Amino acid sequence: MKDFRVLIIGTDINAYYLARCYHEYTGKKPDMLGYIEEIKPHAYTKYTNICNMKYIPNLWEEEVFLNALDEYYKEHEGEKILLISATETYGDFIAKNREKLEGKFYFNYPSQEIQKTLVIKDLFYKTYENSCLDLPKTLYYDCSKDDKIKDDIQFPVIVKPSNVIKFKHIRFYGKKKIYRLNSMEEVETVIGYFKSGGYDDILIIQEYIPGDDSHLCDAVVYCDKNAKVKLVSFAQIGLQEHASNMIGNAAVLINGYNQFPKESMERQIEKIKEFMESIHYQGFAEFDMKYDARDGKYKVMEINARQGRCSYYITPCGYNLIEVLAKDLIYDEELEFKVIDKEVLLSFVPKSIMKKYVVNDEYRKKALSMWKNHVHPLKYKKDRNFLRKLLLIKINQNYKKSYKNAVWDWE
Repeated sequence: MKDFRVLIIGTDINAYYLARCYHEYTGKKPDMLGYIEEIKPHAYTKYTNICNMKYIPNLWEEEVFLNALDEYYKEHEGEKILLISATETYGDFIAKNREKLEGKFYFNYPSQEIQKTLVIKDLFYKTYENSCLDLPKTLYYDCSKDDKIKDDIQFPVIVKPSNVIKFKHIRFYGKKKIYRLNSMEEVETVIGYFKSGGYDDILIIQEYIPGDDSHLCDAVVYCDKNAKVKLVSFAQIGLQEHASNMIGNAAVLINGYNQFPKESMERQIEKIKEFMESIHYQGFAEFDMKYDARDGKYKVMEINARQGRCSYYITPCGYNLIEVLAKDLIYDEELEFKVIDKEVLLSFVPKSIMKKYVVNDEYRKKALSMWKNHVHPLKYKKDRNFLRKLLLIKINQNYKKSYKNAVWDWE
């Protein structure tokens, strides 16, 4: 057992905690391939002693990516290699080249067609508007045209890019992951921002679901190689990131805890299972949802076709992400369906930030009572590195500046 290698593609937080999962499970270092952006290795995986990191220029290009995998396979031919992507881009490459990679690597990803309907947000809402999922009311604007914006929009609205891969690789003034806007003038200004940066794809203009950050919820789902749902977590978020490029990412969440009606949560888990099996999904996915008190339903904002930035929390719940993949793909074990309901607090931010910015009093008290045993995906006791320790101190300092200067207006 545990006689396999792991090759992780990526350098971000997601990539780091996957490396941590492998190290926790096997005691060995995973191998990682990453792209050097502007000749600066990503700090999350640069200052670490738990992985073997190799940087490759232009890894974002499909041919370079495939050549890198081919070279790695030749170096380790005869060994069992578990291949995992930390981003949508690499996940898409894996799905697109499934026939070339099968037999060399073990991996579990949905087809490229399914990934496209999840990663491209306008396709997601259009494709699954008649599914069992509850979705927010949504309009679409094509930035490649100069069409007039519909004037029957009810404010406030959420505006966000449909094509997150294209959005990730462009820069422009005022760039944010998500915008909450209160007037047509603000919408027109933001559209101008996108066009100035060369974004020529669809923008999502969506109804705003009322409620503070504690109305947000996260679910990690694993579908085995036979496209059957085996794991579903359900966590209530208490605080999201407030930096302009990070809005929409959870900063504090508690798995196994929910302040909303239990029957609504149970019904949502059933819908998640029904939906994922109906589209024959394979691998990990993350559901971003918001509880709508107006109708008692969880509105699905998006589904990430991979484990999410905060998905590490299922590991301390007893379901190490690497172990789950290994049991299913390498050791061919039959996994039992499980709703992951253990209470675990995950926080990226220091205690002082959580105390000050979680506005839901009951949630804040619950989180504080669990703080002693909380988990942080980047804080791993076995990863001892002085520069890494300084990095984590700097991250906490940046959080204090971020929350002080960047307020997310949820009212």
